[in-house]
Amino acid sequence: MDKIFRIRQGMGGRYAVERDGGLYWLEGDIFGHYHCGALIDEPGLKFVAPVQPQKIMAIGLNYKDHAAEMNKTLPVEPLVFMKPASSTIGPDASIRLPMWAGRIDHEAEMAIVIGRRAYQVVAEHAMDYVLGVTCLNDVTARDLQAKDVQYTRAKGFDTFSPIGPCVAVGVDPASLAIEGWVNGDKRQSSNTNQLIFAVPELVAFVSRFATLEPGDIISTGTPSGVGPLKPGDRVMVKIEGVGALSNPCVAD
Repeated sequence: MDKIFRIRQGMGGRYAVERDGGLYWLEGDIFGHYHCGALIDEPGLKFVAPVQPQKIMAIGLNYKDHAAEMNKTLPVEPLVFMKPASSTIGPDASIRLPMWAGRIDHEAEMAIVIGRRAYQVVAEHAMDYVLGVTCLNDVTARDLQAKDVQYTRAKGFDTFSPIGPCVAVGVDPASLAIEGWVNGDKRQSSNTNQLIFAVPELVAFVSRFATLEPGDIISTGTPSGVGPLKPGDRVMVKIEGVGALSNPCVAD
């Protein structure tokens, strides 16, 4: 199993791959063929978002316990909404909380990174189009979500889609422990085997109406335990086989 990171260099980032306990510069194309280059032996590395998606396709109410928590009936097909690419940040970057917007919640989610162009794929072959798994925090302005009914503004603020710390390649997304933490307190704890619609179904469903490009993300929904954030908090998403995505919260 590989873990693909993106390390800050200058104004951008350079890919690295963790394999067999070592971290190496990645040579080649993460969406095609790549191999390990030179071993990295540099202190103070800063990691950025592992991919830069054109679009984030997010799934609402995809855990039964979260649907109950929100007093919603179970969907008969995936509930899809979009988050703008401008909402993306990486590990340790600050989530800016718009203090005028009311309650802002964390939502720990497993996100799927698309590895090759996908359009109208069938569920049986959907995993052939997946590069790997990452963590995503679907930060949500809950009061605006209730006010607007649709989700674009509530979930689309800049910094409202932290992703990372890596893309885990070769991980089966069907049964992974997922947790959400705030200031060292566990608030969310579940397993992706509790998804109402599994990853292959989601890739097939979304690709029926939207072409998925390499680097695009499908975020698969959050379990119960979502809760408010405030300036000074540090929020973390942990997924088995991927690692931990940690971000501080600041007032905006």
